[in-house]
Amino acid sequence: MKYSEILKNPEIIEYYEKGNQILGKLGYTDHSTTHTRLVAERAAKILDAFGYGEHEQELAKVAGFMHDIGNAINRRHHAEYGAIIANEILRDTDCDMKDRVQIVSTIANHDESTGVAADPITAAIIIADKTDVRRNRVRERKKSAFDIHDRVNYAVTSTELICDDDNDKITLVLTIDEEICTMYDYFEIFLSRMMMCSRAAEVLDAKFELIVNDQKVL
Repeated sequence: MKYSEILKNPEIIEYYEKGNQILGKLGYTDHSTTHTRLVAERAAKILDAFGYGEHEQELAKVAGFMHDIGNAINRRHHAEYGAIIANEILRDTDCDMKDRVQIVSTIANHDESTGVAADPITAAIIIADKTDVRRNRVRERKKSAFDIHDRVNYAVTSTELICDDDNDKITLVLTIDEEICTMYDYFEIFLSRMMMCSRAAEVLDAKFELIVNDQKVL
């Protein structure tokens, strides 16, 4: 079982196409494989920066790519649904049982409403997922139809995640157009996610920081 194989798995792709279609109707931003590939590869980079090996990075990439598969069932409890689906898919591969349990647990615990970072792989996935804030996550529609999630993501004109192992810091640096979205709007949506990132960083023996428009806000 390799990340390169998971990327091409037709069942996983079909789940994502259906899930993204459903979330589009519900008014959510993009949750396609563009998002999940970013999460997978960002999580691996986080682990690499903090000294974790290729095996941990590979597990993170698989879990990252599969983490939102449960949206095809229902957005509510999508993490738990996704874990069950992932377990069934991975049973049919050569994935080691211990690795499969790790991947399933990571998927089940990535959502801020019910999840927790209990290990470095899950911590990396949480940080990678919650820091994916960018303009092109907004689906094509008139600006007059934007909800608060659309406005917050559309207002982000640049984003960078910096992993500084020397100073034990993970920093999300954002530039936000405050004519589109106020800081109040941003924190209304993202405060719980940023706090989850902060707790996840602790598992990696690091501190999470948020800098917006050149000002440290967390």
